[in-house]
Amino acid sequence: MRVLLYGVMAALGAMELAAAVHPAAAAPNARAEHRRAVLAPLEQAATDCFAETIGNNPAALAHARAGRWYEAAGVIGFLCRPEVDAMTKARDHLEGRGAGGRYFTGPYTRHLGPELARRLEPLLTTKAVANAEPRADSEAPAVPAGEP
Repeated sequence: MRVLLYGVMAALGAMELAAAVHPAAAAPNARAEHRRAVLAPLEQAATDCFAETIGNNPAALAHARAGRWYEAAGVIGFLCRPEVDAMTKARDHLEGRGAGGRYFTGPYTRHLGPELARRLEPLLTTKAVANAEPRADSEAPAVPAGEP
């Protein structure tokens, strides 16, 4: 058991030493951070565009209220085309041809519905309020004829 523990510790130490000596060995972590730094703002911009345009379009908002996010995005999708194109092109550049389209139709689309539901929640809930009191700007009540 001790031999196995010492072996694992030695292997981890050797990997750490190799990463310190050869920066290329640590490159995957730096590369992942670079990808995240490039792609996150583009994904955020596309999601912001979808949220804003759905919120401003009555037909898209009706689909959203019914939970049909794909249809809601389809109504206004052409308005967010520049943001989506930027996101997919950047992913194609970083991960290879076709990766952007696959990401957009797969993981991004699955993430989009819940994210839009969270952002548009105040617009999606309808609040009906009944009040029996007259409005402050309404006319004064009529006085019966027999009273002075």
